[in-house]
Amino acid sequence: MKLLHLDSSILGDNSASRALSAAIVSRWQRETPGLEVLHRDLAGEHALPHLDDASLAKADPTEAARSARALQDFLAADVIVLGAPMYNFGIPSQLKAWIDRVMVAGKTFRYTAEGPQGLAGNKQVIVAATYGGQHPLESGRNFVEPYLRQVFGFIGIADVEFVDAAGLNISPEQRSLALETAEQRIEAMSLPLAA
Repeated sequence: MKLLHLDSSILGDNSASRALSAAIVSRWQRETPGLEVLHRDLAGEHALPHLDDASLAKADPTEAARSARALQDFLAADVIVLGAPMYNFGIPSQLKAWIDRVMVAGKTFRYTAEGPQGLAGNKQVIVAATYGGQHPLESGRNFVEPYLRQVFGFIGIADVEFVDAAGLNISPEQRSLALETAEQRIEAMSLPLAA
């Protein structure tokens, strides 16, 4: 079994989403013998540039190879663990650049006479989502969860689970409580593909 671990926070060691995504991966490693883990830091060593016409044309061989590797990493994974902090109500642009490399017609989805069809099913996605404030879905301010559910659903992945920590910038006490609650959820979550 292969797990792709993606981090997109620009905060390095101070990142709550990185801490939670690492805790999720650790849980999978403890309970899944022989698990292969591949970590990609989308805000660091494995950053991808924003998609542009040269990227689409594969004009730069280095860029084309990096895009192909991102797609292959994704296609080879059974489980994707994604650290996704909220930046200005949405996902980081670093994560969007990665999504632009894996949303590929003919590879992860196709268009048919009946409409689009996802080609990347049979994967599980677990998102460690972090929020500085309180942004419940019903507030209309949270575009992280709806967007990621739409993206992964479009390419055929229905098994998308969110572990979130909210209100991290309200107070040190709220941050501590939110992270502790998220860590408890991580320990309690079922790992259906690990069985």
